[in-house]
Amino acid sequence: MTAVLTRFISEQDAAAVESRLAGHWERRVTAAADFGDDYAALWSAIARSATGGKLLRPALVLGLHEQLGGDHGDAAVEVAVAFELLHTGFLLHDDVIDGDLVRRGRRNMLGERVDQALAAGINGADAERWAQASAILAGDLLIHDAQAVIARLAVPEPLRLSLLDLLDDAVFASAAGELADVALSAGTARPGLHTVLEMTTWKTAPYSFSAPLRAGAVLAGAPAQTVAVLARFGGLVGRAFQLRDDVLGVFGDEAVTGKSTIGDIREGKVTAMIAYARETPSWAELRGLLGRDAADGDVARLRVLLVECGALDYVEGLISHAVAESLAMLDDAILPEALRAELARLSHQATERVA
Repeated sequence: MTAVLTRFISEQDAAAVESRLAGHWERRVTAAADFGDDYAALWSAIARSATGGKLLRPALVLGLHEQLGGDHGDAAVEVAVAFELLHTGFLLHDDVIDGDLVRRGRRNMLGERVDQALAAGINGADAERWAQASAILAGDLLIHDAQAVIARLAVPEPLRLSLLDLLDDAVFASAAGELADVALSAGTARPGLHTVLEMTTWKTAPYSFSAPLRAGAVLAGAPAQTVAVLARFGGLVGRAFQLRDDVLGVFGDEAVTGKSTIGDIREGKVTAMIAYARETPSWAELRGLLGRDAADGDVARLRVLLVECGALDYVEGLISHAVAESLAMLDDAILPEALRAELARLSHQATERVA
């Protein structure tokens, strides 16, 4: 059974989501076989890439729907599946953009396809191009699948259209965040702290927190005021979640996170820590340690500088402030007591995690 980040989702609901996902992969692999072995192999690789996640987004959809008294149980599972498909698609695209070959402690799809091509005697550049095309197409397919799942929901049309709009909003905002992330790293956008924090929020909060929370509430027929509170709460928790992810991307334990702790440094990612450090005297030395050629000693020194210049403490303060603001928002919200308690737990768990 997949371990989830919150207690919103029961083992029974988690099993239902995983069963629907397994059926989806089986149907896609079978259909892909008509287009050749490689296309079927691509879908099999997509299915493998989806395993091992925390089912956070499905948990939020199902938990909100249940705790707000919803009666669209089957549709809620389908929406939960849609958000997991969307998440997997975004991860595939993210790995291509970042050039990452490992996720969840194992070779990701990009890494698998590179290895396969090299083993077949394909030269490095062509192997990388084939692997990147595979992952980009796979991500595109999953985003389409997520939309198709919601478009086919057996619910009244106004509700279905509202859910499609939620998904569209999440995709739109997340793409803006990803583009801003790359622009900052490439130097085509000014790396001011405000810009970096906006990117941090857009990249994760809409599709990982705000949209799933809102979707569960909309399915349950919650009033617009409740949906609006959940959107703002999700934005705050999502920002804190991504800030924690940025910290773990430099200071985390690879054995626990399943991700490289030098990837962000070698990619020259402009996180909130880096944006803060740029305004300190340490930047004169620190800037030379970022980039693809960073050695292990450079990475170790960069970590020391981020601590000494106050960048790490600053981001920890941002995380604490976002959590406190999200909790204060819950105090003023008209929500069931059990739901407020679970949302508060979510806010803490999302930011105190080590993986």
